[in-house]
Amino acid sequence: MAIRRILVAVNDLKGKTLPAVLKAAQLARACNAKLELFHAVATPLYTDLYDLEDRGLESLEQTLRQQAHRQLESIADNLRQHSIRVGVSAAWDFPVYEAIVRRARQIKADLIVASRHTGRHTLPWLLGLTDWELVRVSPIPVLLVKNPHAYRHPAVLAAIDPAHAFEKPLKLDKAILRMGETIRAAMRGSLHAVHAYARVPFEFVTQEGVSPAGLLDVERRAARIAALRFERALRATRVTRARRYLVARPPIDAIVDAARQTKSSIVVMGAVSRSGFKRLLIGNTAERILDKLSCDVLVVKPAAFRTPVSAAARGARVAMSTRPGSLGFY
Repeated sequence: MAIRRILVAVNDLKGKTLPAVLKAAQLARACNAKLELFHAVATPLYTDLYDLEDRGLESLEQTLRQQAHRQLESIADNLRQHSIRVGVSAAWDFPVYEAIVRRARQIKADLIVASRHTGRHTLPWLLGLTDWELVRVSPIPVLLVKNPHAYRHPAVLAAIDPAHAFEKPLKLDKAILRMGETIRAAMRGSLHAVHAYARVPFEFVTQEGVSPAGLLDVERRAARIAALRFERALRATRVTRARRYLVARPPIDAIVDAARQTKSSIVVMGAVSRSGFKRLLIGNTAERILDKLSCDVLVVKPAAFRTPVSAAARGARVAMSTRPGSLGFY
C-alpha cells in the first residue's frame, strides 16, 4: 500500500507546535511522498444587505485566502529545509471536514493527517466534530494525531476482526494489515496485531439451563475458533507470534490494553460508517475508542465505501446582516 501523496489539514495557522504537520512530514520523508499543507477557510462572512453591489466581499475573500496561503508557505519553508517536497493550498469551503476530503480527492492523496478534537468526544455524531466527521465521510485513510511526540521506530498495532463482526467486510482486515506494514516499514518500527473475541458467543448468553461444564466447552470452542481465524488472517504477514494478541474481551478494552502493553505509537483500525438512528444506537468502535487511547489512530475504510461528500466546493459561507437601526418595530 504505497503512500505517494499526503494531505495534512492545518487548522491553527499560528500554532507554535503543529504535531500533525510534524508527523505528516516524518511520514512524507520516510515514504518519499509529496506533502500538501491544506487549510479550509470556513469563517462566515457577514455582508450588509445594502452593500451587495460593490466588490468588497470578493476582495475580502481573496485577502483572507492569500493570508492563509502565506502562513502555510511559512510552515512549508521550514519543512523544505529537510528535503521534503511540500505544496500548500487554502480554499474557501465548509464544513471543514468536507473541504478536507474534497481537497484530498483532488490531489489523489493516499493519506490524510489531521489533529484530533481536544476534549472528550461526547456524542460526536450529534456535535459534528471535525475529526470524527472526517473519519466518517473520508474514503481515504485518516491518521488522527493525539500524541505530540515525534515517531521514533514506532510500534504499530493493527486491530483486526477475523470474525467479521460489527458488519466489517473480509477485505478490510487485509487493508488494515497492509497499511500497518507500510507505516512500519517506512518508519522502521515494529508491527503488532490484536483480535478481540467473545469468550461466550451471544447466542449462548441468552440460553437458560446451560451447565457450567457446557459453558466451559463453549468458551474453549470459541477460543479455538478465534485462534484459527487469527492465525489465518496473519499467515501472509510479518507479524511474529510474540507480537500477536488474542484477547477474550470487548474490542475497546482489548485494543486499549494491547496498545498500552506494546507501547504503540499508532493503532490502525477499520471503520464501517453508519448514519442516522442506527448510528446513534449502535455507535462506532473507532469513535468510542479515541478518548481511551493515548496514541495516534489511523482509520481505514472498506474499499467499497462511497463518500457522501460532493466534488464541488461550497465556497465562502456568507451571512446577511443589516445596518443597526435599519429595522424597526411597528
